[in-house]
Amino acid sequence: MAKQSSNNSKWWGIGALAVIAILALWVGGTYNSFVSLEENTNNMWGRVQTAYQRRADLIPNLVSTVKQYTDYEGPLLKEITQARASVGQARTPEQLQKAGAEMNSALSRLLLVAENYPNLKANEQFLDLQVQLEGTENRIKVERDAYNNAVRAYNVKARKFPSNIIAGLFGFEQKEYFKADEGSEKAPDVSELFQ
Repeated sequence: MAKQSSNNSKWWGIGALAVIAILALWVGGTYNSFVSLEENTNNMWGRVQTAYQRRADLIPNLVSTVKQYTDYEGPLLKEITQARASVGQARTPEQLQKAGAEMNSALSRLLLVAENYPNLKANEQFLDLQVQLEGTENRIKVERDAYNNAVRAYNVKARKFPSNIIAGLFGFEQKEYFKADEGSEKAPDVSELFQ
């Protein structure tokens, strides 16, 4: 009887060790999965920032070209410079989105100024810069979508049971999505451009 009790204790000990080993493997695997998802999200964020920076880098060339053909100076050029700086300082999707909206607004007004100068509108460099800006806007959208997909994968894992326990234990907090700009659900009023 003592021998059977000793064997039972031995099996219980082995079983307990097996459960602990399985639990440790699960915790380690889940933790490593979070690290991979977080690094992927950080990589996608870097790509978004690079796309925004590309646009910001095109702007001095655009401003310089506009200055060559116009006598326009004004506060708009200062606003463009400030918007460029805001893009470089943004640390969250919300901040980057706000800085990008400011830059879009300033660029739109700059392009409206250019409309009054036929020689500028026909300038090859100006036209090339406009094409590059359009391409950059497309890149920004693609990178923002890729970032949101990475955030979604990360956030789903962080919220699902039982991986949410590991997320909470190790401080893996949900990430912020890019959202549509406020008022973007409404079509802009362009009637004033044609008056």
